[in-house]
Amino acid sequence: MDSSNLGSVPEDEQHRQDSNKPVVSAFASRPDRPPTKSSSEKYSPLDWASYFDREEDVCIPDSNDVFHLYMAGTEGPVVFCLHGGGYSGLSFALSASKIKEKARVVAMDLRGHGKSTSENDLDLSIETMCNDVFAVLKALYGDSPPAIVLVGHSMGGSVAVHIAAKKTLRSLAGLVVVDVVEGTAMASLVHMQKILSGRMQHFSSIEKAIEWSVRGGSLRNIDSARVSIPTTLKYDDSKKCYVYRSRLEETEKYWRSWYEGLSEKFLSSPVPKLLLLAGTDRLDRALTIGQMQGKFQMVVVRHTGHAIQEDVPDEFASLILNFISRNRIGPHGVEIPGLARPRPAQEPKS
Repeated sequence: MDSSNLGSVPEDEQHRQDSNKPVVSAFASRPDRPPTKSSSEKYSPLDWASYFDREEDVCIPDSNDVFHLYMAGTEGPVVFCLHGGGYSGLSFALSASKIKEKARVVAMDLRGHGKSTSENDLDLSIETMCNDVFAVLKALYGDSPPAIVLVGHSMGGSVAVHIAAKKTLRSLAGLVVVDVVEGTAMASLVHMQKILSGRMQHFSSIEKAIEWSVRGGSLRNIDSARVSIPTTLKYDDSKKCYVYRSRLEETEKYWRSWYEGLSEKFLSSPVPKLLLLAGTDRLDRALTIGQMQGKFQMVVVRHTGHAIQEDVPDEFASLILNFISRNRIGPHGVEIPGLARPRPAQEPKS
């Protein structure tokens, strides 16, 4: 039989065609990657209105001081937030969006910060800042303020402690201090000018400032930085760039007074207390004894930087709400189970 007259077997034909194709390595093909955002998109500012419900300017009588507030929530006690030096009220934006589900939130731009304006932005003495907070609370609530939980971060924590220690805010129901301890704070003051001068001082755009804050490690949550950083800056027409809004380096004479005696004042505050720390910060003798005696609750929040409320906002919000729940703090103060609040007397019908 002449095999030359036989047609080729289909399988053989297919094999010859396949053998002529170039061999492709499994590693030669790469899956399609999602398009990456440009730097300007990744670090673009976010609107505060996605987190707070409204903003308000409070004018202080008999002065030219106007304090800017961000507010959220309609029920429950008021969580009154005081930011650290160089930050703004928007430092609490992401956590406020969670806290407002069960409490009211007010975040204040302190003197010389954010959108607040005052007759002397450089007067960051502890007495002046405390008086500012009292004046704002008076303007908001008059003589019948709701239950207030003061939450202060760093410098704002010092203000919160001093206010609580004065024992004149009758509706104060709780005190939360975020990452500030007297011993560590006092020890760090000698390095503060060097730290401030070592920061990037000028930014060509707000996006660059946000990027620097995240890449430099001062903030670890990009979304929080995109909300909070813009109000910490102002545009300098003479330099044609953005610079820091607060001039902390010019307020050095007040720094020591922020933290001296802070531990004793914290312990003397006659309300439930919570101390949140970003690491195993060293407690001084007074705080160590106070903690052993159960005078305050302490939580060390892992995997976060100095700005706990920005880096881990969901965890921070949960800690605040748990503190409120644990101490049974309602809109009018501590709520005792089974004890109903007296109703206001009704006027007799004519």
